[in-house]
Amino acid sequence: MRVCVCTIARHPEDARVLHRQIRALLDAGHEITYIAPFRACNVTPWREISPVDVPRSTGRRRLAALRAAHRALAEHSVYADVVLLHDPELLISLPRAVRRRTVVWDVHEDTVEALTERGHLLRPVRPLLRPFARRLEARGERRHRLLLAEEGHQARFGRPHPVVPNTARVAAEPPAPPGPGRAVYVGRLSAGSGTHEMIALARLLAAAGVMVELIGPADPQVRPALREAQREGVLRWYGFVPNDRALRIAEGATAGLSLPRPEAEEARPVPAKVMEYMAHGVPVVTTPHPATVAVVKPAGAGIVVPHGDPRAAADAVLELSKDASLRTGMGKRGYETARARFNWAVHAGEFVSQLEAWAGRSPVPQPVPTEPLG
Repeated sequence: MRVCVCTIARHPEDARVLHRQIRALLDAGHEITYIAPFRACNVTPWREISPVDVPRSTGRRRLAALRAAHRALAEHSVYADVVLLHDPELLISLPRAVRRRTVVWDVHEDTVEALTERGHLLRPVRPLLRPFARRLEARGERRHRLLLAEEGHQARFGRPHPVVPNTARVAAEPPAPPGPGRAVYVGRLSAGSGTHEMIALARLLAAAGVMVELIGPADPQVRPALREAQREGVLRWYGFVPNDRALRIAEGATAGLSLPRPEAEEARPVPAKVMEYMAHGVPVVTTPHPATVAVVKPAGAGIVVPHGDPRAAADAVLELSKDASLRTGMGKRGYETARARFNWAVHAGEFVSQLEAWAGRSPVPQPVPTEPLG
């Protein structure tokens, strides 16, 4: 099967796009053409794929990036059995050559959020954008196939669609035990993800000799505070790091942080970062996000702290740093839970089989029953 994958808004080494979906397709023996902003992100494509470079959709280059992507899709979709799109804006006025193929839209997030976050449009525009976004979703559902990143997206559509959750790659062998003196965060840094709280946490922990390492791109609103904290030496901010390398940095840490604010938690599944911490044997320190608490507490894989309380989070990290048996036990139980419940190896096969079925290559096998997430 030949699959043409396209994104202009996401980093070419996005965890879901590259490290989960494209990796699963390559492992299954399929051919990949990947249209993405490689040069804009200073990325060297994998040798196994056929790369097509386009501009990234940022700032004033959004329209130019969309036009370049549509030209690339028109040229390369003619060789594809399936066209897999990762940005909702790519659905706008798709070239006719693309519409003749099997087009799959991978729904990562709410379309309004996707078009307004990361500098696409200002927040005050959201009320005006919502009707357009809902019409775009409805038209996308009528014309194309849909994959959803979480069950919560189903409510926005008129028909049920397959869900391919963002679970973790879990190694068959247990990871190294967590060590002292280092707390990590992996993911996008924004006000809603608790960045300001993590900066305050870092200042508290620095005085006790514990380093906080933040791995991920940052929204413009929080970058000045991050740069200032890094200049002070109270934390390390790596910026964007490809998922596989980011998790190698995280492995062996005292704690993995997940401190979203309450408004960022409503009706959301277990964050991918939490599953990845557990998969790598790192104890979780989390605010009381309902889905996360429902996993972490019964498993004994971490500590829950109140919202907006950097001191409580610092105390949790210090407790783990001082008590080797506590953090080792939590790391071990987290790994075992991730392997049983959040293993991407299970969902990878279902994802590949679904695309093969839509391409007319094979039927979708009955999914293996698994314990539901959260």
